[in-house]
Amino acid sequence: MEELFSKENQIIAIVVVGVFLLLFMAVSLLLFFFFSRKKIVEKELQRKSAEIEHQKDLIHATILTQENERKRIAQDLHDEISSKLNVIHLNSNLLLEGDLSPEEYTEVNKSIIDVTNRTLETSRKIAHDLLPPILQKFGLKSALEELADDYNTSKKVAISYTINYPKNHLNKTLELHLFRILQELINNSIRHGKAKNIKLVLELANSKLVLNYSDNGIGFDLKRAQYQKGLGMKNIESRVELLNGTLKIDSEINKGTNFTINI
Repeated sequence: MEELFSKENQIIAIVVVGVFLLLFMAVSLLLFFFFSRKKIVEKELQRKSAEIEHQKDLIHATILTQENERKRIAQDLHDEISSKLNVIHLNSNLLLEGDLSPEEYTEVNKSIIDVTNRTLETSRKIAHDLLPPILQKFGLKSALEELADDYNTSKKVAISYTINYPKNHLNKTLELHLFRILQELINNSIRHGKAKNIKLVLELANSKLVLNYSDNGIGFDLKRAQYQKGLGMKNIESRVELLNGTLKIDSEINKGTNFTINI
């Protein structure tokens, strides 16, 4: 009998220990899943927070770009247009007063015509900077070719280009964004990169519009650049996002810079 009770006690002890082990394992698994889920949620929240901050930076950059553009236009209007109109106004008053010799009359008239022509040219330039007429009339391909040719003519930089862009592949608004991106890239290459040669290729590949842009400028350290992005770079990023595209940058000090944009 004692042996029977002893065996029963052993069995009970084993069952109790087994139950406790199962409970311990169950609690451990629950805690594991709880903390794992908590970490996943925390990482997701951090990722969302980073995305929101990134969006805020892009919006801020876009607003600053717009404000700087407004200031530039206002300055151009004041310095280039207003000053010339004042000269025309003064010369017109001289004609109205009538106390001029024939030679002076001819000279004042020539001055008015000359200043008027320069004012018209300046106003056309301002309008062209705001919205290139060729982009509206003939599309992105012609606008980019004109942009590159203008820089080549100026001798500031040599731009070689291959543009295989299907007409009306993007709507006019998106074409303007892509045009502004190229403008910003070229300005950055000249102003900051000190580049003398630029190569750009725009083509359709596997139903995606791909822009490859490279220069032979001084380049930059990508790791440091992540924390020191200027307004121009943020403006490019915001426009790429508006195009629903991706941007890849490769650069090394003294080895130039390459940008790849897939749309």
